[in-house]
Amino acid sequence: MGRCTVLGAGSWGTALAIVLADNGHEVRLWGHRADQIEEINEKHTNDKYLPGIQLPDAICGYYQLDKAIEGMDIIILAVPTGAIREVLQKMVPFLTKKVLICHVSKGIEPNTLKRISEMIIEEIPEQFLEDVVVLSGPSHAEEVSKRLPTTVTASSTNILAAEKIQELFNNQNYFRVYTNPDVIGVELGGALKNIIALGAGISDGLGYGDNAKAALITRGLAEIARLGTKMGANPLTFAGLTGIGDLVVTCTSVHSRNWRAGNLLGKGHKLDEVLKNMGMVVEGVRTTKAAYQLAKRENIEMPITNAIYNILFNNFPPKHAVEALMGRNKRQEIEDLYLISKQSNG
Repeated sequence: MGRCTVLGAGSWGTALAIVLADNGHEVRLWGHRADQIEEINEKHTNDKYLPGIQLPDAICGYYQLDKAIEGMDIIILAVPTGAIREVLQKMVPFLTKKVLICHVSKGIEPNTLKRISEMIIEEIPEQFLEDVVVLSGPSHAEEVSKRLPTTVTASSTNILAAEKIQELFNNQNYFRVYTNPDVIGVELGGALKNIIALGAGISDGLGYGDNAKAALITRGLAEIARLGTKMGANPLTFAGLTGIGDLVVTCTSVHSRNWRAGNLLGKGHKLDEVLKNMGMVVEGVRTTKAAYQLAKRENIEMPITNAIYNILFNNFPPKHAVEALMGRNKRQEIEDLYLISKQSNG
């Protein structure tokens, strides 16, 4: 039996706590709101984030961070990307031994352009960090909490650490976990697909239909792979669960908050209004800014990302952004596959 703390009592953190409890592990779930934690402990529900779901009695809620991580061996980091450094910094004074940190968030930090695993390594002193693992893939919290079949990937530079998380989460009834040593590819695939999901929502909001969305997903994957391979990822990762798998589920489901936000933008709502009405973090907005900066730094062409950036931050009308994409210079599709292959072969 593992001893695990999940930091972040939102929908995904709570859904993963359910998996861990179902697998017989000791599970603590931390959130910063005392009323939410009281609900988790007394009613065994978290209705704001997972309405209608009954939580296992084995999940114990905590709002005091020191108590939540005291004596625990594994920490699951499930807070939004923008809060990760703050939570890690607050956690460090309470660490007394090495812990394995598994992060399940999907984003890139603007300005520093750091991936989440890099942020963890920067913030947690070496004497307290056993290893870092990424858990990612096509996985809506709403479906996981209902025990519907889901498959994800655990990634680490240390295969033993990845296998430890694989064993911790794997549930033969509904939650299957693979391993993948390509941390860069897994993290970038999970983060960058949120940008394309915003675009898919915008396309649907404009009423453009399935042809447009299929093209957006396909060309979006080409952008992700171009940037990913330039940064050292294995291009095969983008053909897997954390690439095309996560991209498809996020671009085609109403469960996706990025798709929902994009859909509202496509219907004419302003970004501030959309974010206010969502009630939850839309990671794709922050990641779009970071990916735009990364593309500039790496000299990588990412036209869809540029279009989404202009819609979000330069007030471009969505329809005009689509027209600009469609009117770009003609080119061969196979060029992208050749360039990705060339980059991966050094």
